[in-house]
Formats: sequence, C-alpha cells, structure tokens
Amino acid sequence: MIISDDEPKNKQAIKQARTENLRPETVEYDTSFETNIRPKTFDTYIGQEALKNTLKISIEASKMRNVTLDHLLFYGPPGLGKTTLAGVIANETGVPIKITSAPALERPRDIIGILMSLKEGEILFIDEIHRLNKIAEEILYPAMEDFFIDINTGKSQTVKSMRVPIKKFTLIGATTKAGALSGPLRDRFGIVHRLEFYTDSELAKIIKRSAGILNINIDDEGALKIATSSRATPRIANRLIKRCADWAIVKGEGVVTADIVTSALEALNIDSSGLDNTDRHLLEIMIKNYSGGPVGIQTLAVALGEDIRTIEDVYEPYLLQKGFIQRTSQGRKVTPLAYKHLGLIAPNAQMSLF
Repeated sequence: MIISDDEPKNKQAIKQARTENLRPETVEYDTSFETNIRPKTFDTYIGQEALKNTLKISIEASKMRNVTLDHLLFYGPPGLGKTTLAGVIANETGVPIKITSAPALERPRDIIGILMSLKEGEILFIDEIHRLNKIAEEILYPAMEDFFIDINTGKSQTVKSMRVPIKKFTLIGATTKAGALSGPLRDRFGIVHRLEFYTDSELAKIIKRSAGILNINIDDEGALKIATSSRATPRIANRLIKRCADWAIVKGEGVVTADIVTSALEALNIDSSGLDNTDRHLLEIMIKNYSGGPVGIQTLAVALGEDIRTIEDVYEPYLLQKGFIQRTSQGRKVTPLAYKHLGLIAPNAQMSLF
C-alpha cells in the first residue's frame, strides 16, 4: 500500500485503515439455529470424524497454552461443509469470525482494512483462497507469520517501509483447488486437511437433522433415499429435502416417504445415483459419439456445450468417484459401470455374446 510522504497524511491513512468500516463482502457468521441449519458444535457436525478429532485436539491445546489457534487450510469439492466447519471452530474456541472471499479482495486496502479490524484471537475465513491476487497474498505473508502489515510510504527514491502491528488472529482458508495455491502461501498454514465425500448413512443423519430444524416430516426410508441421490454432498442433500418436502405437501400427505422421494426425483430428472440430465448426457456423448473414449476434455466441452472448468469442477469429480469414467493419458473413458447404469451393453460384453 503506497501513500504520500507527508507525515500527517501517513498517520491519517493508517488510522483510516484501522477504523474503516468493513466492506459488504465481509460478513459476520450467523450461528442461530432459528434461521440457519448449519451446525455450530462438533457434536452436531455430522461426518468428517478423523478431521473433527484432530481439530478438537488442536483447539484444546491452544486453549491450554493460551495461544491463538494455528492457521488452517481446508480443501476438497464444493458443498462438503468447509464454511460450516469454520463456524464450528469459531464457536468451539469462543471467538468471533468474519467471512469473505478471495475475489472480493481486489485492492490492497480491502485486505489491509479487514486485517486491521480484527480483534485479538478472531478468525478470518477466506473462501476460494486460491483466487487471491498476488498483492493480497503478499500482504498476508507477514500478517500470518509475524502479525505485521508492511506499508510503503513515499514515492520513487523516498519510499519508506513501515511495519504496522495487528492483533493475533487465525486465518482459515478454503479452496476447491489446493494445487492452485502458491507454495509460500500453502506452507504458512499449520493445519491442512482435505474434506472427504460423505457416506449415505452420514447424509441420512444430516437430512434427518435438517428436516427437524425445518419442521419437515420424513421417515428413515425417505431420508436414505434422498441420501443416495445427493452426490455424497450435504449441500445437495439439504437442497433436495426441501424439494421433496414441497412434493409431499402437494402430492402426498405431508410426510416425505421413499415413494414421495422417488416421484420428486423423477420430476427433477435425478436418478438413484444422483446423476442429472447433464451427467447422463455427458456419458451418452462419450459412448455414442466416441465409442466410450478416450476423448479429450476440450472435445467433450464443445460437444456438451459446457465450459471446461464446469466439467472438471462440477461433473467430473462425482463421476470419477462413482467409477463411471476414468482419466487416462489419452483422455476420458467410460467404464462398464456407466454402461450398466444407463442400461447399455459394454463393448467387451457385446463381443462375449458371440
């Protein structure tokens, strides 16, 4: 951050940075159960057991040593609860949390204003942290390590560097692309964890809990049916339960049963494995147009009419996890499981009939 060489203006600029109101993209985390179905404690946060156990130890150790919690980095596919987990950590440590996203921190004053407004021990959560611009990232380096911000004053040969202290804080970064983070930034996180996909039983528990908060009547079979169609992701599960509840009210007797879920998912074009029209269309293109592959991602993007990043970030991870496609050096290939799911006969199986 470069400001003029006039001393009164320097002090005024620093004071302004300290007292400047937070920008709209930085928000306080709402943990009230009346308006938010996000869990706020480890006991109510379902799944990610290994990660929760590690975090409990780290939080307890920081309390016993009376120090701020080390910086944390969470990575993994979208919708697995990275933001929710940050709120749980804040509640368990008993400190406030401020939430922002990397694309919102366009100018140096954005990140500097936020850092200077933090209170002792407070948590700053930055979503999609791999999208931080270079200037904001370099401002974070001394802030994360030494809790100082370097500010340059003056122009040309009269430039002077000032180190402005800030309160000790904990940075929690979340990203869907850990490989896109620069090495220096990644190395400054003391705790790095990957969030895993959820099992059907874990999702069923999440669905039952959310249904209770939202006053939705659902039986165990209905919850499990939604879980198996939720792409192993809590965000999708919570979205589907609302749509199934709507269907139950209009078409049923107000209770979300397995039959109601089946009817609702059919209307939404979602099958029993959680695949929607685009997922199935992607597999069908690979099978019918390219004999099951291998086919390049650029060719797939053109044939499907989707952006390459959308295919890689939204559709591919789940199809890979389900074993419906494979990545090879020549391109993507459809597996026999995908043929079976679509009700088709795989080429090898066809040859074995003769």
